[in-house]
Amino acid sequence: MTPDQKFARRVQAAIVLFILLFAYFLAADLWMPITPQAQLTRPVLRIAPRVDGQVLDVAVANNQHVAAGQLLFRLDPEPFHLAVRAAELELEQAGQDNLQLDAAIAAAQADRTAAQASANELQRESARLGRLVQSQHVSRQLFEQTEAERQAAQARLSAAGARVRELTAQRGTQGDDNLRLRQARNALERARLQLQYSEVRAERAGTLSNLQLSAGAFLHAGNPVAALVADETDISADFREKALRYVRLEDEASVVFDALPGHIFAARVSALDAGVKEGQLDANGDLAAPTISDRWVRDAQRQRLHVSLSEPLTYNLPSGAKATVQLYPHDSQLADLFGRLQIQLISLLHYVY
Repeated sequence: MTPDQKFARRVQAAIVLFILLFAYFLAADLWMPITPQAQLTRPVLRIAPRVDGQVLDVAVANNQHVAAGQLLFRLDPEPFHLAVRAAELELEQAGQDNLQLDAAIAAAQADRTAAQASANELQRESARLGRLVQSQHVSRQLFEQTEAERQAAQARLSAAGARVRELTAQRGTQGDDNLRLRQARNALERARLQLQYSEVRAERAGTLSNLQLSAGAFLHAGNPVAALVADETDISADFREKALRYVRLEDEASVVFDALPGHIFAARVSALDAGVKEGQLDANGDLAAPTISDRWVRDAQRQRLHVSLSEPLTYNLPSGAKATVQLYPHDSQLADLFGRLQIQLISLLHYVY
């Protein structure tokens, strides 16, 4: 075989190999999609006090794992104890105010009863004098004086009734439904709640990160002082749109983490995102801005899905750990075989890079 014939055969073999690889990649993208654009994320909570106060002591260290409800740090509780005692005094004062109002209402009711008796007596006296005036047995002046006293007594009766109604409105309802008592109890509960907030505890289990706090620091409510990385994990993977054509929930998957080369984790598709940011339209009043591109073939859009591991992690990976996800969307032994070969090859390559 001449050198030219050998070269021609090598070119032909290269062309055939290229065609086979091209066909393989086309088929693999639909039948056994794989992506290195995946990562593990964990919920991150910002740790911040709910009340203002000076740090009394810190009970944990940076990067320490904490359980849900575990004490993280404590603010000086003395101001909150004083607030609780002040609220308790206000509640006691509200009870005493109600007792004073009860006594005032009783006195006002007695005044109203006396005014009623006086008004009734003058009413009868004015009626008698009215009849005697007609028969000229008494002077009209006496009748008019009595009538004026009757009207004054009636006015005093109205004023006494108004005073009773005023005091009754100030007193409010009897028992625990009294407005003044409910307001005082609400203030007391708020003071006790703020006292509880002086102890900052972990909302869930996780690992503290970037904790830079020491006793004596003054903190303001709502200002974060650390981050709590939760134990729960989520693995998100970005695939080209056409690669997800046959993917459904609960499809089998495999995951390889860059930090754990050689270890393939079994997983399942747990969720498919409804869209991406580019597909979100804001009603801002602006006109449409068409995308301008001089390329014949644009970059493929990627969609995100989530997978959940079917086995526990052997190593506590940090949030943001990179991964590669292999999907098995078809019930095909041949596709599953090539897919598992792909992910095994990737797991071995992670020993190198």
